[in-house]
Parts: sequence; structure tokens; C-alpha cells
Amino acid sequence: MFVQEEKIFAGKVLKIHICTMEGAEWLEEVTEDTTIEKLKEKCLKHYVHGSLEDPKTVTHHKLIHAASERVLADTKTVVEENIKDKDVLLLIKKRPPPPPPKMTEVSTEEKKKQEQKAPDKDAILKATANLPVRHSDRTVAQHNIRDFQTELRKILVSLIEVAQKLLALNPDAVELFKKANAMLDEDEEDRVDEMALQQLTEMGFPESRAVKALRLNHMSVTQAMEWLIEHVDDPTVDAPLPGQETAGAAAPPAGTSIATARAPSESNAEDSKQDELTEIFKRIRRKREFRPDSRAVIALMEMGFDEKEVIDALRVNNNQQDAACDWLLGDRKPSPEDLDKGIDTNSPLFQAILENPVVQLGLTNPKTLLAFEDMLENPLNSTQWMNDPETGPVMLQISRIFQTLNRT
Repeated sequence: MFVQEEKIFAGKVLKIHICTMEGAEWLEEVTEDTTIEKLKEKCLKHYVHGSLEDPKTVTHHKLIHAASERVLADTKTVVEENIKDKDVLLLIKKRPPPPPPKMTEVSTEEKKKQEQKAPDKDAILKATANLPVRHSDRTVAQHNIRDFQTELRKILVSLIEVAQKLLALNPDAVELFKKANAMLDEDEEDRVDEMALQQLTEMGFPESRAVKALRLNHMSVTQAMEWLIEHVDDPTVDAPLPGQETAGAAAPPAGTSIATARAPSESNAEDSKQDELTEIFKRIRRKREFRPDSRAVIALMEMGFDEKEVIDALRVNNNQQDAACDWLLGDRKPSPEDLDKGIDTNSPLFQAILENPVVQLGLTNPKTLLAFEDMLENPLNSTQWMNDPETGPVMLQISRIFQTLNRT
């Protein structure tokens, strides 16, 4: 007796319950190794009562497993789709894809887009051709509105001079500024993150270089490590930061003032006090000296600019590399010399600031002078001083006075 090969190796026969959207139901018998595409063909032949005339009919339908709501893949077999005996499958016609838009519809859509488009310069001039002409110099009006950040530097320069004179009149001025100088030594910027320092020293970098790298890169371990690698062959890599090499030499022995060391007589005691104050002011200024961003310096010097020019550009533009580059390529205004010019002391703005009681009281506080010095060289620290309970009210009054006079 002849037996077909497919019958010998055929898998288990399953009875599948088939349903359609129109409500037709029937049972289909298939083996486990039957593909979903073959099953779909059998279902459609039963559903349309005969052979399939259009081969696309199979691709336009899909089978869905009712229990799991899965769309069955045509290439997989019944067993691969985990179909069991007496499972229910739904035979559904696929949604036809949307027809491509006709040319008339495309042109209509384009027309709508054109109508919604903003008018160009020619259209504006045509629409406003009959309006009366008003000669207003908008450029001048724009320049009359001064920028607070630009003017603030001039205001700070002049207020620092006033604060130094007022504080020098205080009989305890020397002690006050010694305390102020000590405050700078405890500044967060001069502290070193011990964990960050440990990470760098464990990598093999010398501690002194690691400290310098961390201070230059705002305690960022990653940036400090990159700086150390970039400057490994730099002969000045171990040079101390500005102000550090002279801080120890400038400071008198503990418990001994400059005035005491010189043992002045009664006649020149006042001169000694002024000398000591001047020395303290110099030390404060050195500690607040501008420190250019080392990455920006390298990047700009690689463009061919001189190091001094680069540092000037970064100082003028608050360490912003892109702005510094524009400054170097442009007219270089304002110049570095302009940064040290104060505001006109006879101007209504400066007089109004000096007449404010909150400002007057603040100028007698050494911390206010420190804040002014810091903001002068590091404008990005303005927010820190605005939030300080001692210096914040002073800065708020200066801002309010400026805004009021600027509007009028």
C-alpha cells in the first residue's frame, strides 16, 4: 500500500475554531507544522466558497488569536504561534492603505500653506506704502537703554573707592580688614575637595599639581585630569597661581602688624596705619585677581592669537570663549582699560546710589567691599552675593535705583 510522505511525517492534527467579522463560524483541521499563510488560504477558500481568483486576497487578510489578541505572522507555523486545539482565531480583512493625494488636493494644501505663511519684507512694504512716515531713530533709542551688567562694573569700581575711604576712617579698620582678609582665605574657591584631590593623587599626579588643576577647573576631577595631561610637558605647570606666590611674603608674622614691626612714633602712626591698610587692600586684590579659563586660553591661542590678547579677551568677556573670539575678531570694545574706569561720580545715578541709606550702611561693612572686589573680577559670582544676607540688600538697592533712573 502506498502512503504519502507528508502523511507519515505530518504533525498532530488540531481543530481550530474560525470566526469572521460577518458572523460566519466553522472548524478547520490543520497539522502543527502548517504555516499561518496556508491556514489563511484554507479559511479564505472556505469563506469565499471556492478557489481564490485574486492572489492578493490572502495578503489583504490577517488571522488574530482571540485569547491573546495577537496578529499571527504568515511565515510562522501553528506550533510556533503556540496555537492549541480548539483555539479561536479571527479572520479579518486588513484596512486598505490611504490612497495617495491627487494633484488637485496637493495644490490646495500648498495654497493653504502659502496663505498661512508670514509676509516677507516686500509684502510688508507694499501693505504699508500708504501709511504716514514717522522718522524715529530706533538705533539711538536702543543705545539709550543701558545694560545693567555693563554699567554695574563702572558702579562697582567707583563704590570700591568710596568704601575704602569710609572704612579707612574707622579706628578699627586694620583689624576689620585682617578679618576680611582671613575670610578670603576661607573662601570656597580656595578650598580643595579632599576626595577629588585623593582621586588625582591615586592616579599618580603630584599633589601640588593636582591642587592647582582642581582650583583652575572648579573642583571637577575630569577637567582637572585633562588639564594635567595637557600640561604634563609645560615648564610652568608647577608655577603657583596668581597671588599665591606673594601671599605668604606679603603677610606679616602671626600676631605682628606691619605698623608694630616698624615701631612708628606718635607722629607717623597714622601713616603706618594707612600703609598697613594699603598692603591689606593689595593682598585682597591679588586674591581676587582674574583667572582665565585654561581651556579657553589654549583653544584661542591655537587660532593664532597672542596669549596676552587672549587673556584680555577672556577678562573683558567673563571667560566666555565664543564671546572672547568675537571680541578678538571685532573692534575689541570695550578695551581692558575700560574695565577699570568708574562711573561719573557727579552723575545722578551715582549720587542716588550714595544717598540710599541701605547702601551707605553697607559701605561701612568690609564684607561689602569684598563682594564688590569679587564681582569686579568674577561677574558670574553676582548671584552668590545677591543671595547673601549682608550684601544682598545693598545689591538690590543698586539694581532698583539703576532700573528706575534708566526708565526715566
